[in-house]
Amino acid sequence: MIKLSINVDHVATLREARRAEFPQPKEAALLAIKAGADGITIHLRGDRRHIKESDLEVLKKTIQKPLNLEMAANPEMLSIAKKYKPNLVTLVPEKPEELTTEGGLDVNKNFDLLDDAIKRLREEKLKISLFINPDSDSVNKAAELNADFVELNTDAYAEAGDQEKSKSELENLKKMAKLARGLGLGVNAGHGLNYQNIKGITIIEEIEEVSIGHAIVARAVIVGFEKAVGEMLELLKK
Repeated sequence: MIKLSINVDHVATLREARRAEFPQPKEAALLAIKAGADGITIHLRGDRRHIKESDLEVLKKTIQKPLNLEMAANPEMLSIAKKYKPNLVTLVPEKPEELTTEGGLDVNKNFDLLDDAIKRLREEKLKISLFINPDSDSVNKAAELNADFVELNTDAYAEAGDQEKSKSELENLKKMAKLARGLGLGVNAGHGLNYQNIKGITIIEEIEEVSIGHAIVARAVIVGFEKAVGEMLELLKK
């Protein structure tokens, strides 16, 4: 079964909407793990719009499951990753004006930057994943950079809009997952996945883990965090 990492960013978004002390991402993370989640994901952004460094510190001390830290490949974030040593560092592109991550890393354009970042993280023996678009050039470059994992951007599949395009995007994800595995990379996936479109992802045997945030947090508002996570786990089992 594909593993499920819960992104709790938008629990922090709700907190920051009122600049309040609650809800705490830690509480959601513990409920997610109680429900059976395999790990927790957070994105520490430069503008700290939701997750704070204090959240990272608390989660690292509290949860007993792998913590995946999504972050930009810049000196500030590299220093933070070295300090807290998450189980996985996922390097992602980041723009201040975006609502959410817009596309995967331009691995070719940022090859030297990523190469330097990966080498610095390796000094702390950290595992590294690159969030990339599902194309052969990005996958091959990720292998050249000696990343441990790639996280395939599933946005095009999630936003396909019609059955024919969805099928085409899913087939491309299958091919890129197979290519990545053949190059010795672990394969994760995420972005825009929800209770309706997750079924297609489950048939890609190379995918080890999916990271899902907004859909589960939104569902949790209605049914509670444990039930929302449990419902997704049932879909992954099927």
